Amino acid sequence: MIWESFPDYAALSTRAATIFLSAIREDPNITLGLPTGQTPLGMYERVVAECSRAYHCFQRVVTFNLDEYAGVSCEHPGSYCTFMKHVLFDHVDIAPEHAHIPNGAAPDLDAECARYEQAIEDAGGLTLTFLGLGSNGHIAFNEPGTPWSARTRVVELTESTRAANAALFAGGEVPRQAITMGIATILESRRIVLLASGERKRAAIARLRGGERSHDFPASALHAHPDVTVLVA
Repeated sequence: MIWESFPDYAALSTRAATIFLSAIREDPNITLGLPTGQTPLGMYERVVAECSRAYHCFQRVVTFNLDEYAGVSCEHPGSYCTFMKHVLFDHVDIAPEHAHIPNGAAPDLDAECARYEQAIEDAGGLTLTFLGLGSNGHIAFNEPGTPWSARTRVVELTESTRAANAALFAGGEVPRQAITMGIATILESRRIVLLASGERKRAAIARLRGGERSHDFPASALHAHPDVTVLVA
């Protein structure tokens, strides 16, 4: 695990965008695992600025998002589908059929999870996956106690996670379930970059840096991966 520390969020975001853009230049057919949330916003902003100004870089790129709320359509303003369109997909030349996000409105969520897992496999697996870090150590929506063998599946959201996302949903009616890429699926990515910024993440960052491996701390599964870079501000 390689650690890189930065004086502020802007510097972290610039470094993350550099990794993102360099990976696309090296392999225009790359398959990316992409996160949502506040931490990657600066990265996406810089990627969009570079790709719209300097060159079009997403023509052959394939992406798979880490998660989506259950029972929420792509058109819902609180969906991660809407989030990704707003911060990235609507501003770059990615083919719509190459931008994969779990269908939270699927009539059979378990079948949707199996379909999503198969789609990742059919794409040749993830080449590079970006992750955020939850204050309790969760990665994607894999909360403490998640088996490291877990694949894409439906999960119950913790109250703290729902509260953190309440602003996206009118009246605070945050879904109680989500579809998430599992830890085993994430660990099969050939390269992983974890972004962590802010005071709320300090304890989780320290715990990860300490090298502990525990199912109570999902991010610690990353210690088993041969190519992980952690960017901290």
